[in-house]
Amino acid sequence: MSNFDSTKKRLADLLRDIVAGKIQLPDFQRGWVWKDEDIRSLLVSIARAFPVGAVMMLEAGGDTRFKVRPVEGLDSTNIQPNDTELLILDGQQRLTSLTQVLMLQQAVDTRNPTGKPLKRYYYIDIELALAGEEHYETAIIGVDENRLVKENFGRTIKLDLSTPEKEYENFYFPCNQILNSDGWEEGLLAYDADKFGQYAKFRRQVLNEFRNYNLPIIELSKENKKEAVCLVFEKVNTGGVSLSVFELITATYAADNVNLRDDWYGNAKENLQGIQQQLSRQRLLKHIQPTEFLQGLTLLHTWDKRQQDLLEGKTGKQVTGVSAKREAVLSLPLAAYQQWKTKLTEGFWKAAKFLRKESFFSTRDLPYSTQLVPLATVLALLDNDWLQPKIYDKLARWFWSGVLGELYGGAVETRMALDLQELMHWIKGSDQEPATVRDANFQPARLETLRSRNSAAYKGISILVQREGAKDFFWKSTLRELDETDWEECKLDIHHIFPKKWCEDKQVPSARYNSILNKTPISYKANRMIGGKAPSDYLLQLQTHSAVQLDDAGMNLLLASHCIEPATLRQNDFEGFMAARKRTLLTKIEAVMGKTIVLSDEAVPEDEADEED
Repeated sequence: MSNFDSTKKRLADLLRDIVAGKIQLPDFQRGWVWKDEDIRSLLVSIARAFPVGAVMMLEAGGDTRFKVRPVEGLDSTNIQPNDTELLILDGQQRLTSLTQVLMLQQAVDTRNPTGKPLKRYYYIDIELALAGEEHYETAIIGVDENRLVKENFGRTIKLDLSTPEKEYENFYFPCNQILNSDGWEEGLLAYDADKFGQYAKFRRQVLNEFRNYNLPIIELSKENKKEAVCLVFEKVNTGGVSLSVFELITATYAADNVNLRDDWYGNAKENLQGIQQQLSRQRLLKHIQPTEFLQGLTLLHTWDKRQQDLLEGKTGKQVTGVSAKREAVLSLPLAAYQQWKTKLTEGFWKAAKFLRKESFFSTRDLPYSTQLVPLATVLALLDNDWLQPKIYDKLARWFWSGVLGELYGGAVETRMALDLQELMHWIKGSDQEPATVRDANFQPARLETLRSRNSAAYKGISILVQREGAKDFFWKSTLRELDETDWEECKLDIHHIFPKKWCEDKQVPSARYNSILNKTPISYKANRMIGGKAPSDYLLQLQTHSAVQLDDAGMNLLLASHCIEPATLRQNDFEGFMAARKRTLLTKIEAVMGKTIVLSDEAVPEDEADEED
């Protein structure tokens, strides 16, 4: 059975239903306003019986329950949500413009070509319109809210239509009388009966086109599922701004008087703290997006349903699939949102603690925000068990496999769902490693080409050095032990080991000296002291600085904590340094991924951007 129907309906009847509240807008429709020229062009098209496009409606009721509101310009106090029979999915601007122009007595809210707000009444020059259809574009005009047309920078009134008598005198017909002109006609007859014959011709040729105009209607049945309706809306919403999943779900929850926007962003007037504010108290969670949070909730909801289905003995397609895909998120029930939101918030907090244990300091260093979604859901399900060494080690191996295998870029909804299931099974004792652990592969040649800090592997290797106990060149403290205040003071960042200037003087290619092999996390102060000097010179300067005071053995240990072979720096041996560091870093990468890296001469794509200090 088809879930939609196509028909035609008289424009006049549609507009009357809108004014009566039988046709309303779903609340997620945005209230943007057409420009004056667009409104006049629409009126001309109808006057000439040109098609203006189909309108798409949704039958009210059924599974798809949205909060509704009247078309803009109508008095909402006289219209109730229960009055609604149809919802406008496509055609909002056309129907809003026509309602305001043809049905209401107040000025129409519109904009000029540059977007400046205007108020306009619309008129038709009767004599010019009678000269032929080719004159309609000039004959249909907009006048200001005082019903005047001015020139000479507003000092001279060119046309005055401020009273019915002036309308009759100038022979301009008000568009808000088109569908019911009885009163205006009686006034014209009393004012100047000689003009009535010409007006009658205008009524037949122009006004009747509006009165008999039919609009094509595509009407979706209320049997359509919510996600289908939302997807259809986005397909047809080419004129407006694309709506996010968060906005669409906000509209559906509003039908049950739940304000998802306040839940997420908070409401200062009501002293309500939102989920975003709670997450932002952790530096690493400041940029979590509402859609990512909804994906996490959907993973938890579908995971829970799947476990229930399996316990009930269901098999095959009867068992709910774990999903974070768009259609699954759009289907997230309000009850599931309320059930899991606190648990998931806690899961994200634990994810931040996990990241901190792995030596991540700032959001700039995070390889993937998307990988935090399955991580937070797993931590939400594990409660405090995630801190058990065996479980923690599995989580860390999975996490680093995703980062160094560069597996969480692009569309990753399927990987999220699979990782949640396989991680939980692995943690609970299964011998089967998660797909991300199995799929992860790091090619040794990749170290030569990682140059952009936008790369997940680039960020990951830098943090891996910190994780393994690297100490700052100047402060001597272990980087992973810095708290947030220390981190701000040190201004830790990724800098060259063999300075750029030294490399250029020695004619080392930029593609070589800008690779991750020649980069390590260093404080701002240490980097300033390094400058463009040869490594042998800056090491001596650092060691003898009053705040550092390290002998060769102490500095050697510090350099080794960065996977640097000290002798290569003291001898300014760039190529020896690069080869030694590559071997050491590969050993660290093997350890954290839990697999042997196969040496290969296979080339890997180079990062596009060179990273500089």
